[in-house]
Amino acid sequence: MNSGIPLLLVLIVLPAFAAGPHPDIDAFNGKFREATLHMDNAALMSLWDGDGTTLLPGMAAIEGKSNIAKWLDGVVARMPGFRVTAQDNEFHDVQVSGDWASEWGTTHQVVRPPGGKPPIETWGKILLVLHKDASGAWKIREEMWNVDPRP
Repeated sequence: MNSGIPLLLVLIVLPAFAAGPHPDIDAFNGKFREATLHMDNAALMSLWDGDGTTLLPGMAAIEGKSNIAKWLDGVVARMPGFRVTAQDNEFHDVQVSGDWASEWGTTHQVVRPPGGKPPIETWGKILLVLHKDASGAWKIREEMWNVDPRP
């Protein structure tokens, strides 16, 4: 009995799955989560393509990185003392074709208002279309969110 072959296969195959099939997109998703969690608009906008578009519930499309940044800065300005205390994204179905990629995910966010008010929790889904820029970095070209009821 040759018990070394199954162990060898595990040692060769397991590391490929441990890192995920798209480690560069996994790293991008980590930066996206951290920027949102820390309400770091500059870091979040560094993940956007100049020609990006965001589609948010109940709003007209916001086109262009500078317009998205202006909108985002306005949102944060209206929330002094608020903190994002949880940002959980679970992305699925990463599809890559050359310099383009797409993925969808579920999201749950907890925001704590100032003054001991109860936290605000939201759930939803997100769809990202990513494009590699000239440096090879993934950038958001299009983003779409929706809001789901509490599970």
